[in-house]
Parts: sequence; C-alpha cells; structure tokens
Amino acid sequence: MNKSLSLVVPTYKQEKTIIRDILYLNKVLSLLPYKSEIIVVIDGRVDKSYEKLKKAKIKNVKIISYIKNQGKGFAVRKGMLKAKGDIIAFMDAGLDINPSALSIALSLMQLHDADIVLGSKLHPDSIVNYPLSRKILSVGYRSITRLLFKFEVKDTQVGLKIFKKKVVRDVFPRIIVKTYAFDVEVLAVARLLGYDKIHETPIKLKFRQGSITNSNFWKISFWMLVDTLAIFYRINIIKYYNKK
Repeated sequence: MNKSLSLVVPTYKQEKTIIRDILYLNKVLSLLPYKSEIIVVIDGRVDKSYEKLKKAKIKNVKIISYIKNQGKGFAVRKGMLKAKGDIIAFMDAGLDINPSALSIALSLMQLHDADIVLGSKLHPDSIVNYPLSRKILSVGYRSITRLLFKFEVKDTQVGLKIFKKKVVRDVFPRIIVKTYAFDVEVLAVARLLGYDKIHETPIKLKFRQGSITNSNFWKISFWMLVDTLAIFYRINIIKYYNKK
C-alpha cells in the first residue's frame, strides 16, 4: 500500500505527558501499512509543551504552535489544512482514546470506501468509561443535533475522526467554529457537500482528566447550543457553506 497517513493531534496543557504520548502514537503508526506523519498543534503557549516537544526531535513529527489559546476546533482546522497525507485523521492528545482504534478505523475506511470514519462511544463494540456529567451532556446534545441536521450517525463528539484528503480540502476551509461544536460543523458541512459515506468505528475510552464541574457543565452546554444553532443558521438561512 502506497498511501500516506497524517495524524493531527491538538494539544493544550499537556506538558507532563506530551513526549510519552507522541512517542507512543509514533510507535502505533509505524506498525500500520502507511507512510505517516504526526502534526502536533499546540493550542497556546501556556506551558512547556512546545519546548519539550521541540527539544525531543521525534522522527516524523511536525509542530505547529501559536501564542494565544484559540480552541480545539481552531487547532484541528490548522493542523488538518497543513497535513499532506492521502488520509488525514485527528485524535485528542492525552490518549484517553486507545490508539489501537486507528487500525480498525482505517480498515473500515478501506472496506467501505468511506469518506469519513468516526470514533463512536455508542458502537456496540466500544468499551467506555467516562463521567456521568459527560454522559448527560452527550445524550442531550445528540438529540439536538439529530433533530437539526438529520444525522444518521449516533455519536458526533469523539476525538477520533478520519477523512479522505479530498474531504479535508473541501470541508475544513469552510469551518469557523473554534470550540465545542466544531465536530458537528465538520459533519454537517461534509454532508452538505455530498460526502455522506460516513461510518462509525469502536473505541476504547478511559476518561483521565476528571469530571466537568457544575459551572463548567452549564457553560459548555450553553456555548455548544449557541454554536450549534449558529451552524444551523449558516446552513439553512444564509447558505454560508455553499460558497467557496
């Protein structure tokens, strides 16, 4: 197989584990039948992640960094548009999601000639362990997005997604959500542009970063709803995404 794979890893406040995590991801990718690169996007110079990663000089790793924190959606978009692979993926830093899911997801993409493969907590073969607050948020948000966008996929929010290069080149220049709802924007725009061959893949998820506090829970819920309604408005009212 001559195809190449780019893996974008958005990173924020990961100085304690960044070297270990990227070395492990590099090892996982080396076992796959792809020429690969890892693009680490450090979303704001708020700790020593950039300095540590630059000093480590890990093979096949490129670093994108900027001073001010902009949000995960911004970081993913920046990395995806710099990626050169025939297949381009992004995966959350911290390895809450076991990277073994990459191999299965890539196999599904090849088997079904899929445009997009999504990690899914609700896949029958998934093994997940995450806080009740996250489960409540997921259930409510899933209901809203299925109502607004008619999604057939069950889970839009897992931090593992794989795309054909053409999908990335068409979709990501149009993405403007910088924070919580960018996953939904990506999928909604992809379907709008005709990329509807979307499959879900099982994951192993062990949430390691603590529960959402009550204040953060309501704040995140509110802004996810605002961003989601804005996406609906741009798609259905002003037809923003139809423009190049």
